[in-house]
Amino acid sequence: MKEEDKLSPWKNKLHEIIYEADTPMGKLFDLILFVIIIFSVILIMLESVKAIDAEYHEILFVLEWVVTIFFTVEYIARIICIKKPSHYIFSFYGIIDFLSTIPLYISYIFAGSQVLLAVRAFRLLRVFRILKLARFLGEASQLKRALKASRAKITVFLFAVLIASVMMGTLMYLIEGDEAGFTSIPTSIYWTIVTLTTVGYGDIAPITPQGQAIATIIMLLGYGIIAVPTGMVTAEFNRQNKGKSNDDEPGRYVHINTQCCPTCSKEGHRDDATHCYNCGSLLNE
Repeated sequence: MKEEDKLSPWKNKLHEIIYEADTPMGKLFDLILFVIIIFSVILIMLESVKAIDAEYHEILFVLEWVVTIFFTVEYIARIICIKKPSHYIFSFYGIIDFLSTIPLYISYIFAGSQVLLAVRAFRLLRVFRILKLARFLGEASQLKRALKASRAKITVFLFAVLIASVMMGTLMYLIEGDEAGFTSIPTSIYWTIVTLTTVGYGDIAPITPQGQAIATIIMLLGYGIIAVPTGMVTAEFNRQNKGKSNDDEPGRYVHINTQCCPTCSKEGHRDDATHCYNCGSLLNE
């Protein structure tokens, strides 16, 4: 590796603390970040209660600035301790981190009574901070792979549900008619889908014995509709969990850690990995 491509020792240490959770300092940083994210979301909720905001506005405002400064420092630190900052800046978490940091600054840039509503809208972007919690879910990437692997089965299943909804909705339209609120086939299909996924909103309800009997069948089918895709994803999740075997030693499963590549920010490397699986850079310099 070229000398100029290497991170300085303090940047390496900062990268280890911020991006990795397998070290004591990394775990401590993640714990602090987790607590502050929860605290910031609670602040947003409290500010939305008019009575609380009216009485404690100054305190909430100061606390919000403290949180914003912390997230600003964290965002800058994440950029400077990685070799290719653009990989983080334009990543999902990079965009979320940016959106969760800027609203308070924007409220000063667009100051003035004529843009008060716009400022309030910008400040609502702070709720994006809760999405930062996703980085603490160790099994998130595995669940994502399970959903991706199951997408074909789920797509076929949803298509079958859609066909059934069209057929049952049309049948309910023929049986019930305008008097019960089934004014058109699209409206009847809407009612069928709502009944399949919940137990109906009550805005439309069958009044004939035949319609009520069909509605009962649809509601019972709803339980199966919830269970089928859940079972598909669970089976795929378990299969992937058992299928991560070491090619050199069949039957021995490898452990994936939280180590983050200092060049491209990719996570999920094997414990015995020395180079990044994505860009090939050396993991430990």
